[in-house]
Amino acid sequence: MRKKIILCILIVCIIAAASVAAIIYQSHAGRGGTIAKVYQNGQCIRTIDLSAVSQPWEFTITGADGAYNTVRVEPGRIAIIDASCPDGICVDTGYISDGLKPITCLPNKVIIRIEGGPGSAADGWSV
Repeated sequence: MRKKIILCILIVCIIAAASVAAIIYQSHAGRGGTIAKVYQNGQCIRTIDLSAVSQPWEFTITGADGAYNTVRVEPGRIAIIDASCPDGICVDTGYISDGLKPITCLPNKVIIRIEGGPGSAADGWSV
C-alpha cells in the first residue's frame, strides 16, 4: 500500500514538472520579431516586420471594382484605417499587435494576420 502512495506522488510530481516546463517554454518561444502578413484573395501580398518599424506609414490595397483598404503600420502594431466595404468591421477592429485576432475584410477579401511574438501560437492555426 505504501509503495502505491509513493508511486502516485511520484507520478503527480512528474506531471507537474512537465506542465511547468511546457509553460516556461511557451512563454519564451514567441519572443522573436512580430511579423504582419497581409493577404488578398488568399495570397500573401505583403510581409511587414512590425518590430523593425520606427515611423508610422500607410499603404492602400486595391481590389476589383474600386475596392480598397488603407492600412496603417506603426511600431509593433497594424490596422485598417479606411475601407470601401459597406460594413466597416475591418476598420472597427482597430490595431492588432499579436496573433490572437486577425483583421478581416470579407467584402474586399483582405486578411491581416500577426505571426511571431506573444500570442501567435495560441491555437496552432496557420495559413
